[in-house]
Amino acid sequence: MNLRWLKTAVWIVCLVPLAALGWRAWAGALGPNPVETLQFETGLRGLQALLATLALAPLRQLSGRPEPIRLRRTLGLFAYFYMCLHFASYLVFDLELSPAKLGEDLTKRTWITLGFACWLLLLPLALTSTDAWQRRLRRRWKSLHRLVYPAALLACLHFVWLVKKDRSLPLEYLAVLVLLLAARLPWRSLRRGIIGPQTTG
Repeated sequence: MNLRWLKTAVWIVCLVPLAALGWRAWAGALGPNPVETLQFETGLRGLQALLATLALAPLRQLSGRPEPIRLRRTLGLFAYFYMCLHFASYLVFDLELSPAKLGEDLTKRTWITLGFACWLLLLPLALTSTDAWQRRLRRRWKSLHRLVYPAALLACLHFVWLVKKDRSLPLEYLAVLVLLLAARLPWRSLRRGIIGPQTTG
């Protein structure tokens, strides 16, 4: 498939949930707790986009095609965009833009600390996502963008810690992350190291 069409499809898939959320907000259909719905939806979409970003490298290996990896920047920026909306809704509606309240939550609420740390780790990745920054940083660019792995772990732990009762959904996302990280391990090299060189009698 043409890369332009793939990118267009990614834009549509990523923007449709936001449009639907905006429509529901305009229609007053966000449920009995609109702020909670807004925060949950934006946070979940951000986590989904982040995990989808991590799935692109294994998908490229399985398909043998370069197209999936070329969608990584777009998906990654959408992940951070939704996380910024998630964070902004918390700052505006819960904290009323109070730095003092933010500091208090960061010290007293573990899930806030985890979420904020994830947001901070992804900030330099979003800022350096351009081709110009990639050329400027050279080898350091790849090292910097490996921060996506601890950021994704923090995002999943934020979700797990946030939920108080039924944690099946956040644990499912954590399991997906573990699988995606495991897919990056050099299994063939590890297998050769465990089995050792074959000898002939």
